[in-house]
Amino acid sequence: MESSTRARRPARLAIWALPLGLAVAMPAPAASLAELQDNGSIRVAVANEVPYGYLDEDGEGRGAGPDVARHVLGELGIGEIEWVVTAFGDLIPGLEEGRFDMAAAEMAIRSARCERVLFSAPNTSYGEGLLVRASNPLEIGGYEDFAERDDLRIAVLEGATQVGMMATLGVPDERVVRIAENDAAIDTLLGGEAHAYAGTGLTVSQLAAHSPEVEVVEGFEDPVIGGEIVRSWGAFTFPPDAEPLRDAFDEVLLDYRNTQEWEDTLEGYGFTQDDILNAFRFDTDWLCSRD
Repeated sequence: MESSTRARRPARLAIWALPLGLAVAMPAPAASLAELQDNGSIRVAVANEVPYGYLDEDGEGRGAGPDVARHVLGELGIGEIEWVVTAFGDLIPGLEEGRFDMAAAEMAIRSARCERVLFSAPNTSYGEGLLVRASNPLEIGGYEDFAERDDLRIAVLEGATQVGMMATLGVPDERVVRIAENDAAIDTLLGGEAHAYAGTGLTVSQLAAHSPEVEVVEGFEDPVIGGEIVRSWGAFTFPPDAEPLRDAFDEVLLDYRNTQEWEDTLEGYGFTQDDILNAFRFDTDWLCSRD
């Protein structure tokens, strides 16, 4: 049986004027594993990014993250999910502030992020891509073009790993256009604010399917940074003090990754066999320490 769910927008901080000054009502800490199991419900954040984690027209969580999370949480006795939609760049602050109990956005495991939140074992692996205007009139071929050509501006999702990639490649900050949501990428290109959008290969392919005025760069190859081909490993994220929840989640997830059901779920969202096999390549400890 599918988990019962309800969607909501993230709560904003409430501010009251008190006699002695202004006070900010801080969000309550994330619930413990025992509390979540006793209540049978959990707040799970997504960034509305297809195919990683998003809400369908009924407010139900979908994507590689939500579908797998639904199974794992059900095995833990947590059957009700309250989906919280937030900007990608707000996922980590939201976890730190206790506005939700976990995120199912397939956020890439990076060392700087590991210092702030807890990551599960990898659930997915994915490469990079570029979205450009149809016919690619500026003949953009890869991320390196934006460091080598001063006539190009690149759009990236605020808080995503592509921000750091551009900085490492030497792309000047003034030529990097940050957007809050992937859905804004097409308008950003067609409006002339940027000449391409850098994202994961799956995200770029999904966006290209929405408009005949844009396309994926043909022959694109993952960038090489620091002598290594860039590939990301996506995982579930938890508040920094939620080790019991993360560990219990991992115990179920690691078993679930060995099932045909898990593989079919990822394939259903466009992940290739190469992506699926790569998900097993490294563990979280190594990924947290690699850069």
